[in-house]
Amino acid sequence: MAKYWLMKSEADVYSIDDLKKDGRTMWDGVRNYQARNNMKAMEKGDWVLYYHSRQTPSAVTGLARVVKEAYPDPTQFDPKHKYFDAKSDEDDPRWWLVDIEFVRKFDEQVGLPDIKARKGLADMVLVNNSRLSVQPVRKAEFETVLKMAGEAMP
Repeated sequence: MAKYWLMKSEADVYSIDDLKKDGRTMWDGVRNYQARNNMKAMEKGDWVLYYHSRQTPSAVTGLARVVKEAYPDPTQFDPKHKYFDAKSDEDDPRWWLVDIEFVRKFDEQVGLPDIKARKGLADMVLVNNSRLSVQPVRKAEFETVLKMAGEAMP
């Protein structure tokens, strides 16, 4: 059974439009253990709310899907890459990632202020730990956010 997630990116770094253009991407560069563990728990076919942080207001902008389960983030081993981690070992990688694919961009973004104000979303991780870049979403929360965007369940 599919699970639900929210993944954050800055619109000026990798936007929903970038994902739409590329079709799919590896979600590299996560350097937070809780976010990494969330990606390790993802399964092919899981649904992802695509969230733009660092815009006003921050908002859920679209929908993506996990297409490849967790594998070691190759950027951690490349000394020339900004996500290089000298303490990571290829035999015991520290950082993992998943691949996601574009599903659709919402006509109506769902802003963080609206999420915080919505009854039933008070316990959402986004409301209580807004800095976590990869986070679980309960099915009821996922459905509510989709309804707020004028979208139907996939």
